[in-house]
Amino acid sequence: MITISESATDKIKEMLESEGTPEMFLRIGVKEGGCSGFSYSMGFDDEQSVDDQEMDMTGLRVVVDQSSLRYLNGLEIDWKESAMGGGFTIENPNASATCGCGSSFRTAADAGKPAEAGEC
Repeated sequence: MITISESATDKIKEMLESEGTPEMFLRIGVKEGGCSGFSYSMGFDDEQSVDDQEMDMTGLRVVVDQSSLRYLNGLEIDWKESAMGGGFTIENPNASATCGCGSSFRTAADAGKPAEAGEC
């Protein structure tokens, strides 16, 4: 199960509306790479696979590919405003280590494939 805060949901819906394409949805996934071994991917998509898991989060359509699900169970996404603007934050209970920028992680059971030194 993935949790997206109300502020993050509102921001994502606002971004989707600006795209002007109602059939688009939020796709969340994991790919190998990043400083720690895996990196998050989050973006808009309009093509769905039969293996995708679809969730409805207060009117926000969210899709996760089957291979990413095991790394994202319990994931929490939030939107934080700051003096420098705003941004999404990700809390992943499956991560045993994360990089300094927070965009990559590894789990106790799987280290993924870390990027070369200096590529976060």
